[in-house]
Amino acid sequence: MALFTDDSPAPTSARRRRPSIGWMALLIALVAGVILGIMPAPYVIEKPGPVFNTLGSATDADNVETPLITIPDETVYPTKGTLDLLTVSLLGNRENRPSWLTVAGAWLDPSEAVLPIDQVFPENVSTEQRDAQSSADMINSQQDAIAAALTHLGYDYPTTVTVVSLPDGSPAARVIERKDQIAAVNGQAVANVAELRAALQVNGADKAASIDILRSGVAQTVSVTPIDNDGTVVAGVNVSVTYDFPFEVQIQLDKVGGPSAGMMFALGIIDKLTPGQLQGGENVAGTGTIDQSGAVGPIGGIQQKLHGALESGATWFLAPADNCDEVTGNIPDGLTVFSVSTLDQALTALEGIKTGDTSDLPTCPVK
Repeated sequence: MALFTDDSPAPTSARRRRPSIGWMALLIALVAGVILGIMPAPYVIEKPGPVFNTLGSATDADNVETPLITIPDETVYPTKGTLDLLTVSLLGNRENRPSWLTVAGAWLDPSEAVLPIDQVFPENVSTEQRDAQSSADMINSQQDAIAAALTHLGYDYPTTVTVVSLPDGSPAARVIERKDQIAAVNGQAVANVAELRAALQVNGADKAASIDILRSGVAQTVSVTPIDNDGTVVAGVNVSVTYDFPFEVQIQLDKVGGPSAGMMFALGIIDKLTPGQLQGGENVAGTGTIDQSGAVGPIGGIQQKLHGALESGATWFLAPADNCDEVTGNIPDGLTVFSVSTLDQALTALEGIKTGDTSDLPTCPVK
């Protein structure tokens, strides 16, 4: 029986087989690589997107450099530094999915996220429909940002809460109609969505609420019994709020959708309408929805936005408190993150950044 050591020659038959096995393995690897490189995966990839300074300008649809915020009829003050809004970009859609090889690379990149395609692009919603909704969300968020900023600055202005649709099975069906304007609930005036929700919550479910509406210019009172929807009392109406502002505030940002820029737009408007620099000229980024009352809400893609902020040169970041679970443990080196749940808290954070006293500012808790 022959014994082999590491330096002894292999039998002739073994020497003949090994090259064949090696070439076969290489061929299999090459074929697998080609397949992975071209076979579409059931995922899309979320990456850091463009960053826009709300105090600065951006290129519009006509390729003209235009200020993001313009207030033509009011005194505006010089600004310095940045109040950056963050975006995310998506690689892939139902019609053009990324390959498995591209997805594998994204899984290894902490600045990217791999999401099931059904989560981002539901089967019953086309890419065009999704983009249209995203554009509408951006327009509404801009109006809410103006409202939040002017409310903070003490301006009064009328608002209108209008019914835009009633979902299937709505308790308000055949009582409230599309285009009705809601003025009050149980005698309590409602000027925005937050006040409408609060009034319904006070009323409770399974008890009729008296709702004052304006239909085709005629005032009337109707009775609706709200229902409980996962702990929230609802009347089964989808509404939009329109504002009659005391002066014009123009916001120009093309090819960006969604509601997550609301807080940063509000801060930019306040900075332009008040003397000095809110953040002392520092580079600050942030994200979060906002409503007329100044409540800051959570957004998607927070981890990608953290990396986008750092790459853009920001050293400070304002994050919605409700996103803290995603922020904790995922903050890139060189970025300091503060947690905010209201516009007032965001302004307090900017004041701390300006003065250099940030020790008492809330941050996302460490897990």
